[in-house]
Amino acid sequence: MRVFRTSILAASALFALAVHAVDNGLAITPQMGWDNWNAFGCSVSEDLLLQTASLIVDYGLKDLGYHYVILDDCWSVGRNASANNSLVADPEKFPNGMAAVADHLHSLGLGFGMYSDAGKYTCGMYAGSLGYETVDAQTWADWGVDYLKYDNCYNEGYAGNQQLSSARTMGDALNATGRPILYSLCNWGEDYPWNWGSTVANSWRISGDVYDNWDTYDARCPCDGPDAWNCELPGFHCSITNIMNKASFIVSKAQPGAWNDLDMLEVGNGAMTDAEYVAHFSMWAVAKSPLIMGNDIRSIAPKDLSILSNAAVIAINQDPSGSSAARRWMYETNDDSNGKAALQMWSGSLKSTTGGDYSDMVVLLVNGANAPTVMNASLADIFIDSGPSGTAKQVKMSWEVYDLWANRMSDDEASAIISSSSATGNATTGYNATTVGAGRYNATRTSYAEGLAQNSSLLLGNLTTTVQPSGTIVATVDPHGAALFRIRALPTAVRKRDEL
Repeated sequence: MRVFRTSILAASALFALAVHAVDNGLAITPQMGWDNWNAFGCSVSEDLLLQTASLIVDYGLKDLGYHYVILDDCWSVGRNASANNSLVADPEKFPNGMAAVADHLHSLGLGFGMYSDAGKYTCGMYAGSLGYETVDAQTWADWGVDYLKYDNCYNEGYAGNQQLSSARTMGDALNATGRPILYSLCNWGEDYPWNWGSTVANSWRISGDVYDNWDTYDARCPCDGPDAWNCELPGFHCSITNIMNKASFIVSKAQPGAWNDLDMLEVGNGAMTDAEYVAHFSMWAVAKSPLIMGNDIRSIAPKDLSILSNAAVIAINQDPSGSSAARRWMYETNDDSNGKAALQMWSGSLKSTTGGDYSDMVVLLVNGANAPTVMNASLADIFIDSGPSGTAKQVKMSWEVYDLWANRMSDDEASAIISSSSATGNATTGYNATTVGAGRYNATRTSYAEGLAQNSSLLLGNLTTTVQPSGTIVATVDPHGAALFRIRALPTAVRKRDEL
């Protein structure tokens, strides 16, 4: 057995450049929404966006924070030379024009996201924005766009070092329009965007493109293991575990307004097990990645809706501290079916507290093996940043353990929500799972920060046990699965501490 311990302090030492979040007031917590690419690729249309938007509202996903409906590549037919060379939407795919799409989404309380590329062409070989940054930014502002995903294909060599990549002008062009437009930089981790991305953008992709797979090696997505952060060829077809390993080295780079983007969610696209989707969603949440759904909402399965609807897990992602969890250890162990499996433990501090001196913590256990595995997370490892070798004061305290997946929505409830949606023609217009369902959190009414401050039971999970001083959290974790916990200082321990 080999043990790798990834210290967030050591990772920070690799990247010493100080950064400050871009000042546009957006993405104070990681952005949430839906993007068509993973499920549809270039098969985009006005109808697809509006149908999906209606379901996001009906299923209560908007009220959980999924705000942006993002149109990806393949939407234009080029530029209009007689109109300032502005981009033109495909009239067959978008017969009413982009401003009409934006107006409809805004009427539903959602934001409209658009895609372009920092090159001559987009990745799908449509017109890119290189040399047209000012024109395109103003076009999107005029249409009412709220979000830009900006890709990196065919960039004609405007890359290769941090200075070249960070000097691109789209961020300035967006800000100059006067319209708040969230800027999602998608240069796949080239030129270490976690060092400079926060000065120009609200998020930056850290790796090649994700695909719907847990851990299969693919040569087209190189770089894994101890040197995964230093990847000159990000590639594509990157597995969930490949991306999470790359994220482990740079979690300290995220902050309110500026986030490491692990790419869109694959939950619901059908190639992974339920346990793998639970682990995938959990990992993206604790790393403070944007939560952008990538499945076909129109044909969502109940189990997948229940994963995407878990407010207690989303609350970890949306915690107002903006602090990403760090991987405390990873064990590589022999596994009969594939020769190697990884067991990991992540932990991190949260803003919400029980009223004393000690913040809540999130604890994630990931089982990469092909069999159920009993996993342990000691308080000494969970709080290692507060003191090595068990010397942290928190290790001498008792902690309540809340299971964040214990109250997952049942398949029956999820099925009832799906079958009742007005967008599927089975209910009257105006159906919304948040207003008619029992025990569903509404972040549009009460923010996650407010709900956590109020100790909302919908955000805390299920209290399962109490860990005594110097103790250990123990959980049996499904194959390729995860266990996710919020731990809180026992109130009596907090009072005793206050009396000293």
